[in-house]
Amino acid sequence: MSRKNRPYDFYDTTSSVCSTCLRQIEAKILFKDGRVFMEKWCPAHGTERVLMSEDVDYYRLGREVYVKRPEMPENFSTKMAFGCPYDCGLCPDHMQHSCLTVLEITDHCNLRCPVCYAGSGPERQTHKPLAVVERMLDAVVRNEGEPDVLQISGGEPTLHPEFFEILDAARARPIRHLMINTNGIRLAQEPDFAARLAAYGKGIEIYLQFDSLRSEVHQALRGADLTRIRREALEACNRHGISVTLVMTLKRGLNDDEIGDVIRFGLTQLCVRGVTLQPIQDAGRNEDFDAAANSLTVSGIRRRIAEQSGLFTLEDVVPVPCNPDTLAMAYALRLGDSVTPLTRHLGPEVLLAGPSNTIVFERDPALKAQLFKLFSTNHSPESQANCLSDLLCCLPKIDAPALSYENVFRVLIVQFMDARNLDIRALKKSCIHMVQPDGRMIPFEAWNLFYRDERSRLLESIRDEIRAETQARLRFHPRLPERAAAQTSNDTIVPTVAAAASHLPAE
Repeated sequence: MSRKNRPYDFYDTTSSVCSTCLRQIEAKILFKDGRVFMEKWCPAHGTERVLMSEDVDYYRLGREVYVKRPEMPENFSTKMAFGCPYDCGLCPDHMQHSCLTVLEITDHCNLRCPVCYAGSGPERQTHKPLAVVERMLDAVVRNEGEPDVLQISGGEPTLHPEFFEILDAARARPIRHLMINTNGIRLAQEPDFAARLAAYGKGIEIYLQFDSLRSEVHQALRGADLTRIRREALEACNRHGISVTLVMTLKRGLNDDEIGDVIRFGLTQLCVRGVTLQPIQDAGRNEDFDAAANSLTVSGIRRRIAEQSGLFTLEDVVPVPCNPDTLAMAYALRLGDSVTPLTRHLGPEVLLAGPSNTIVFERDPALKAQLFKLFSTNHSPESQANCLSDLLCCLPKIDAPALSYENVFRVLIVQFMDARNLDIRALKKSCIHMVQPDGRMIPFEAWNLFYRDERSRLLESIRDEIRAETQARLRFHPRLPERAAAQTSNDTIVPTVAAAASHLPAE
């Protein structure tokens, strides 16, 4: 009797959460018809199958090739008690330090965007006091030593009444690079504001909301036509020499056909150092969003870059090793009127070796180190130019010009997982973290799903369930002595949140 085969290839197991109840559940990774799916099952709410990637080969690159050893933070602020994602953070089970830390200084905003993971708006008037922000800055330094990138966010952070005092406090600490996440309204409307920002010199970058070149897209995502505002904000940054990254929130069927247009537009602006493409995370305020119709994957965005940009090919967009499931990146050289993708400049014979598609940095430690250093999210415009010069010097037959940050253009895909596509294996490698006043550093995805505002009440109920289940297990199966000692080590070596907060100044 012949046995039936399942209509897919079984690749791996992982864990996720039920998108209905947010309890941790088992999941499988499946390959079917060239695509990657996560299939998960909740005892209460049944089976879900979620598209993770449209490209099996690209998915396997991130799982099998672009892999680096985890980099630890200087400090862990919580212990392991309930399991991922309920112990954030960072707990000792997290696998990546903070490449980029987000510090939210206000809930207030001068827009009420239909899409806002923070749920900000004009009606929310809470600003964090300067003393609290300074505590958070100290927490970032304590966790990272010399943090690579700190993003000041909100709400709209430029509306904070002590905004420039916060910049001064950040610059007084050993933080290498500051990003300001803004909608650009103050930059466009207040000449003195841009001039004052420019006075800080290099080391500050504008992370500018830039979803489209079309007014109807602005209306759909931001509730207002911001075409003029975006243009005038860029004019101010060009005038004052302020570095800018254009940030495009992507909604399938709305503006994913504009990816190439925005990349080409960015290349015409001297102040623009790159474009970040961020598919919508289904969290917070997210009006008129249908996950099945409007979601995008990293591989899908990568394909659109290749199809639309007229510049990058698929091979030019590679996984970022610190978290290859959710991050992808391409670099280009801007030399005069010429724009050349980095990977094309290197050539496929340099990056790939043999029929097994083994990346050459597996055989060349110096090149491997330079590639991993370059393809990381913890870069300022200046440091990415220096890394690029170093990389070119490692390669034979390539002229290595002296580069400045004006010569480097980066395209970055940043996918923040939501309850549907949350792969806890990938979450453990998250390198974009939200700093809290009590010293915790919480992965961005986990913060929006479990810890932000009223979501924390659901988290506490989940923890109560886990706590009761754990106690029931211990009644029937007490810990073995050696494992009890390991638990004591976890409790004493890793401080609790309260202990982490105790050496911060009081509010």
